[in-house]
Amino acid sequence: MSTPILLVEDEPAIADTVVYALSTDGFAPHWVASGEAALAAAAGQAFALAIVDIGLPDMNGFELFRRLQAAHPALPVIFLTARSGEIDRVVGLELGADDYVAKPFSPRELVARVRTVLRRTQRAAAGATAPPAAFAVDDERKQIRFHGTPLELSRIEYRLLKVLVERPGRVFSRDELMARAWDDPGAAFDRTVDAHVKTLRAKLRAVAAGEDPIVTHRGLGYSLREDAAR
Repeated sequence: MSTPILLVEDEPAIADTVVYALSTDGFAPHWVASGEAALAAAAGQAFALAIVDIGLPDMNGFELFRRLQAAHPALPVIFLTARSGEIDRVVGLELGADDYVAKPFSPRELVARVRTVLRRTQRAAAGATAPPAAFAVDDERKQIRFHGTPLELSRIEYRLLKVLVERPGRVFSRDELMARAWDDPGAAFDRTVDAHVKTLRAKLRAVAAGEDPIVTHRGLGYSLREDAAR
């Protein structure tokens, strides 16, 4: 069965070229021309990867990325854009995108990047299909245990720690964490994330004084140590 790829591109000529390149290489591309159409498609079908143009007619590609990630956190994304400025690359990659291709581009190169990202994310998923043994997430009870001890967590602390525990080793930017843990991400600030992480660390140390499983990545965000249980 062909691997389904979501392509979000508003220029038909470029979309046709990408669809042809992906199809002839064994993929099953699904093309949409707007952000809202992309969200609807992702809600109705599971995709292995999304290729997202930043310059969409109805919303910024970065905003679409945030909304896709909030609903489908495991979906890898490659940005496709006419912008070549370094700042756009930095913003896209710091948000958590898996790659960034600037127009004009070689269709073969894009397909090669798709394969590279899929191999990388599939290896990561195979190595992290379950949370570290030190943590146990009970989503029905909205409870997380650390070394068998239930943690007393606020709603936001629960969501924040759950995101980290379910993807050990994955670095989440503060923007990503706000999008996934806060009801109104726009009302939160970077320092608010830092304050909640500080509180989480204190609660984890209260259970296991010698452990600090949450890693700070300066200028990037936070992750859970892959060896947290070892």
